[in-house]
Amino acid sequence: MAPVGGTAVQDHVALAEIELCGELIIAASAAKDRLSLESIDAVLRVAEERQSD
Repeated sequence: MAPVGGTAVQDHVALAEIELCGELIIAASAAKDRLSLESIDAVLRVAEERQSD
């Protein structure tokens, strides 16, 4: 239930997760077969995250 005052709290982590899920859905719908683990990692930008650590 939303607060009565109308103030919306944004959870940036949740928003980022929703965006990544959407990107995975788009990639999966465009693929002819199942996405490979490498394809999933590319969509989720896993390699970029590992390089920044």
